Parts: sequence; C-alpha cells; structure tokens
Amino acid sequence: MTLEMLPWIVARATGFAAFGLFTCAMIAGLLVRTRSSVGPVKGSGMVDLHRHFSLLALIATAVHGTALLLDTTVDVSPLALVVPGLVPYRPVWTGVGVVVAEMALLVHLSFRFRKRIGVPVWRRIHWLTYAVFLGGAVHGIASGTDSNTTWAMAIYGGAVAAVAGLTGWRAATMRRGSSSKGARSPRTRQTPGVPTEDSRAQGARA
Repeated sequence: MTLEMLPWIVARATGFAAFGLFTCAMIAGLLVRTRSSVGPVKGSGMVDLHRHFSLLALIATAVHGTALLLDTTVDVSPLALVVPGLVPYRPVWTGVGVVVAEMALLVHLSFRFRKRIGVPVWRRIHWLTYAVFLGGAVHGIASGTDSNTTWAMAIYGGAVAAVAGLTGWRAATMRRGSSSKGARSPRTRQTPGVPTEDSRAQGARA
C-alpha cells in the first residue's frame, strides 16, 4: 500500500463505518419506541445510546468526505460535498450520499432544538431517519467499489433485515398496545344509583 492509496482506503472504511453506525442508531431508536432493553441498557440509557450512535455516524461521515477530498483518484471539490451531483464519479449515487449526510445532520440537530421547534415537528423530522438509512444503503451499494463482494452485500442485507424486522415488531407492539387500551376502557360509565339504559330496558320488559 502506497501513501497515495491511504485516502481511498480511509474513505472506504469510514463509509462502511458510517453506515454501520447509522444502522446502530436506527436499531437503538426502534428499541426505545418498543421499550425494549439490551442487557442493562434501557429507557434513558437507550436514548443516549441512540444519540451517541447518531453523532458517531456523523463524525465518520465527515471523515469519509475529508478522505474523498484528499483522494487523487477522483477530483472531489469541497463544494461537491454539499451540493449533490458535482462529483464526476457516478454523480447520481454520490449525490444521494450528499443528501443523506445533510438529512442526517438535520435529524441530529433536531435533538438540540426539540423544545424550540416543538415535539410534533421534531417527530416529523425524525421520520427522515428511514430515508437516511435507506439512502445510505443505496449510496453504498450503487457507488461503493466493494458492492460486488459477498461480504459487503451481507453487511447491507443484514442491516436492512434488522431494521425492517424491528420496524415490523414496533408496529405490532403498537397495535397490541392500542388494542389492550381499548379493551380496558369501559364502554359506558355508570353513576352509582342511576340505572343504565340496559337496566331500564330490562325493567320495562319485566
């Protein structure tokens, strides 16, 4: 390995690292919603883990972009890291990566400004995490130089399967929760000493 190859290797490694960390952030966030724990980590600890994974993914993305600037294989300008489509190598799919990075930054910053923007708006912004995750997978598969290898596709496939499975589990637990709440809620409230419609009907038939 020569010194000239180092930025390219770092770019490849940090690209996979960023996707892996985004996947971990998604999994932690879904576990928060399903109120599940991983060993001793649960509740607020899982929320902190979710935020830490998100921050580490952004750091890995920043290193990924810096390595691309230093790589002499493809001419990548600083402007191309913020404007989609300016990278000459597979501009569509590298442009997807730029959009994904910007959305990820927006979602992460929304944590800090949640009280200011309000919880409803924050939740709508947070749905972008699915677009970040899927866009990151598409970007990696379509523009990565290792996408034709078995190990790389195993990483992408395993990540998508894990997030899809947990999303389905979350949807199922939410449906069960709403059903159980509906079953526990009384259909009618009866004031002591006041007959209900059913009791009045029975008295009329007697």
